[in-house]
Amino acid sequence: MMDSPLSPDAENAKTRRGIRWDALAAIIASLVGLLALVVAGYTAYIERQQVRAQVWPYLEAEHSGSFYHYVWINRGVGPAVVKSVQVLVDGRPQQNWKTVQHALRVPPFQYHQSTLSGTVVSPGQTLQWLTFKEKADFANFGRAADQANLQIKICYCSTLGDCWMNDSAKKDPRVSVGQCPALPESQQFQD
Repeated sequence: MMDSPLSPDAENAKTRRGIRWDALAAIIASLVGLLALVVAGYTAYIERQQVRAQVWPYLEAEHSGSFYHYVWINRGVGPAVVKSVQVLVDGRPQQNWKTVQHALRVPPFQYHQSTLSGTVVSPGQTLQWLTFKEKADFANFGRAADQANLQIKICYCSTLGDCWMNDSAKKDPRVSVGQCPALPESQQFQD
C-alpha cells in the first residue's frame, strides 16, 4: 500500500509546529541577547565605580603650632580640583587675608600665603595655605579666629565631577554635593 499524501490540514499543522519552534528559538536568542546587554551594563557600572574610587580626593585642613601654618592636605587617591573658597568671620565673607586680619581685629602680621582657589591639589600633596613668620602672630590669629567664629568653606571636585564641600563650622566638615555653588565675586576669597 502506498502512503497517501498528507491532507492540507495535516500539512498546515506540521508547518505550524515548525514555526513555533522557530519562534521559540528567536525568543530564547532575544533573551540571551538581553541578558548579555544587562551584564555588560552592570559591568560598565562596576568599572565606573572602580574608576571613581581611583580618583577620589579627600581634602583635610590642619594647623600646626610648631610650624605656625594652616595647611590643606589631599589624603585621597585622586587630585582635588578646588572650585571655590570662602572665608567668613562672624558669617560675613572676607575677600583676602588683609580683610580677615581687620575683621578679627588682630594687629597686622607678616605671613606667606599660597593660592588655593582654582588650584589642583595632587594626592598626598600638602599645600601651606597660610604661614606666619612669628609664633605670637600665629597664636593671636588662632585665638581671634576661635572667638570670632572664623569659618572656611572649600568646595572641590574629583576629575570625574563628583564634588564635596568642606565646611569648618560643621561637626562632619566634608559633605558630598551635586556641584559646587556659583559664588558671586563679593563672596569669593581671593587668596
